[in-house]
Amino acid sequence: MNRRDWTLALLVVLAWGLNFVVIRWGLDELPPLLLGALRFLLVAFPAVLLVPRPKLPLRWLLAYGLTISFGQFALLFSAIALGMPAGLASLVLQAQALFTLLFALLLLGERWQPQQLLALLIAAGGMAVLGSQSGAGEMTLIGFLLTLAAAASWGLGNIVNRHIGQRGEVNLMSLVVWGALVPPLPFLLMSYWLEGPQLIADSLAAMSWQSGAVLIYLAAIATLFGYGVWAYLLKHNPASEVAPLTLLVPVVGLLSAWLLLGEGLNGVQLFGIALVMLGLLVNVFGGRLLRRLKTATV
Repeated sequence: MNRRDWTLALLVVLAWGLNFVVIRWGLDELPPLLLGALRFLLVAFPAVLLVPRPKLPLRWLLAYGLTISFGQFALLFSAIALGMPAGLASLVLQAQALFTLLFALLLLGERWQPQQLLALLIAAGGMAVLGSQSGAGEMTLIGFLLTLAAAASWGLGNIVNRHIGQRGEVNLMSLVVWGALVPPLPFLLMSYWLEGPQLIADSLAAMSWQSGAVLIYLAAIATLFGYGVWAYLLKHNPASEVAPLTLLVPVVGLLSAWLLLGEGLNGVQLFGIALVMLGLLVNVFGGRLLRRLKTATV
């Protein structure tokens, strides 16, 4: 990648890492499901009037919107509202890579490579260590489990994405924008059912500049800018150079939560974080290292 593309990539990583702190701020004034509905309404409009519809059947657009958009963020927003620290959420959500491997095995019959199994075992051990710390400090068990469920929904969405990719080239920006038409309705229905019409009305009436800034950030910066630039980077650079940069997102998430929210970590949690990061690194770079070792041996 050239210098400009490196700058764009790091800006996206920064935007996605700060996203978790911004979500925490948004939940100060809005309940989680209502926050999700408003976010995706702003993603879809007015962008849907400017971006052409992706060329794929409606069922795949619905599948994308319900897994990656609605499922992931309904669970993530609820997790943070129910006691999942923003910084740890940025890390635990990266378990999506491990759930993707699991769903690929169960739904597509793909065989795991040795480094993928090793990555799964290491990262699962890290998740178990983190889960054992629920109630120690700020993290709650329900928050941790909901974040894992959000990662699973993202992983399932990755399988949907793979099917969509096999149908031919689909513009990522058009998929994100038109996929954002799907989640507002289920978000609003779930908000009405679980959060209640009175809380919805009171929250909307009490919205301040903070809520407005949060929604603009989540829709315009984290979603439209982030995914738009990421699509550009993947189109003009090798995926092997671009994709590993997502490993920096939880680093930014943890640091920003520490600096801006005062979130702290104990020694056991730091050990769990190290295991998860090691598992992610093995998953991304393990295959490349094994190929180099085989080549050197030959």
